[in-house]
Amino acid sequence: MIARIWKGKTKLEHLEEYEQFMKERAVPDYSKTPGFVKLIFLNRKDAEFAYFELITFWENMEVIKNFAGDNTEIAKYYPEDQNFLLEFPEKVVHFEVFAD
Repeated sequence: MIARIWKGKTKLEHLEEYEQFMKERAVPDYSKTPGFVKLIFLNRKDAEFAYFELITFWENMEVIKNFAGDNTEIAKYYPEDQNFLLEFPEKVVHFEVFAD
């Protein structure tokens, strides 16, 4: 199993709206991809910003290509992300899961 990790940041005032967007748009998109296992979506806050970490789990790298394209290291964004995110990290990282 492969873990794919992405990090994001938004203004604190957009936290709830962004979480709702992710639940309605991104989570179903991930879930419909064959080979998707599960995801964990984390956030933390400070006085100004909300920080996100999305960890998705996949059967193998080949199925990640079905979701992300041939260059699996490139982050996938939705057009709506422009409304929320302050930064757009270009790359994600992958880890092989050796214990669950």
